[in-house]
Amino acid sequence: MTQKIKIILGIVLVLAVVAGWRLFSHSRTEADGPGRDESTATEPVAAVVRAEEHALGVPLALAGAFKPFQDVDVHAKVAGYIRAIYVDVGTHVKNGQTIAVLEVPELVAELSGANAAVRRSQQEIQRAQGDVERAKSTHYAAHAMYERLKQASEQKAGLVAQQELDNAQAKDLESEAGVSSAQAALNAAQQAFEVAEANQKQYSAMSDYTRIIAPFDGVVTSRYADTGALVAAGTTSSSQAVPVVRIAQISVLRLVLPVPESIAGTIRLGDPVKVHVQALNQDFVGKVSRFADSLNPETRTMETEIDFQNSDGKLLPGMYVEASLAQAAKKEMLTIPLEAVQINGMEGTVLYVNSQDVLEERKIHLGLQGSMRIEVISGLKQGDRLVVGSLNEFRAGMKVRPKEIDASQPGETGGK
Repeated sequence: MTQKIKIILGIVLVLAVVAGWRLFSHSRTEADGPGRDESTATEPVAAVVRAEEHALGVPLALAGAFKPFQDVDVHAKVAGYIRAIYVDVGTHVKNGQTIAVLEVPELVAELSGANAAVRRSQQEIQRAQGDVERAKSTHYAAHAMYERLKQASEQKAGLVAQQELDNAQAKDLESEAGVSSAQAALNAAQQAFEVAEANQKQYSAMSDYTRIIAPFDGVVTSRYADTGALVAAGTTSSSQAVPVVRIAQISVLRLVLPVPESIAGTIRLGDPVKVHVQALNQDFVGKVSRFADSLNPETRTMETEIDFQNSDGKLLPGMYVEASLAQAAKKEMLTIPLEAVQINGMEGTVLYVNSQDVLEERKIHLGLQGSMRIEVISGLKQGDRLVVGSLNEFRAGMKVRPKEIDASQPGETGGK
């Protein structure tokens, strides 16, 4: 009996311990809030920054390369054989200097024929002028005879036979017509002379093109033909017309920069541009010489050219440079890091963290862009929290655990 009671008491004690442990565990779990821990564990951590006031005035860095101020292929105006070529790669030439001379036998023959035609026309004019003078003399004599007979007939009736008077008048009119005919022949000879002279000038001008000259001061960068080579006229199709040489003007070099849309409106003629030439490890300063005043619709940039004097020839076309365009600093503007916005022209999209830590997609209007931050014209206010970093990992409507990070970036001027 006693043994049975001990067994029963032992079972009861074990059940009591198990029940007490389960009650204690359940109470502790409820106190810790299991629902909140599981929810918190599923919410992703998002790095956030705040919209703050900064001053953007850092230079805009752009890359580019020098190119000649002028760079052209020099073609022959007429087809022919190169009789002599006086330049080679690296030769410095002056404006109007003879580069090569062509041999064009057909053109020489045509010019000789044109000269002969001019001389023949001149002789025809001289002959026609003689015919006009002879016709005028004949007309003068016939007209004087007719006038005398007419006057005598009027003074005394019957003194001159009417037949004789009619014959004299007919000769007068015939000689007058001869003058007109001779004058017309003279005019035709003069017109023929003008045509012959025009042909002569044309062939003479074409003959001048057998001497190929430099269009400006520069250096020969390529030579495509040698003595004796047959070159086609530059007016033919591009597949047949091979240039004789290529000349580049390097006393002045151009630097073409694609200025982004964000600062294109601030570019002015004469603005200083500092460039660093890596090959020489030197800095040079130029000024904005011209710009397109319109944006390329594909790249959303404006082509801007800066001229650099290169009289000493230190700079070479093709040298790679890093240019800095100075921007006027704007104080107390609302800015956000570039990593916090998806830019589309002058518009942008950000993920805004509201007071319930839920993400909202916001459209904002952008302004001046610096190297690290960009101006917000509208859509946000100071202190707003924004997701920064891997924006593709988040979407509107998500609840996150925001973790604020330091948004200050080196290279930006000013601050709050």
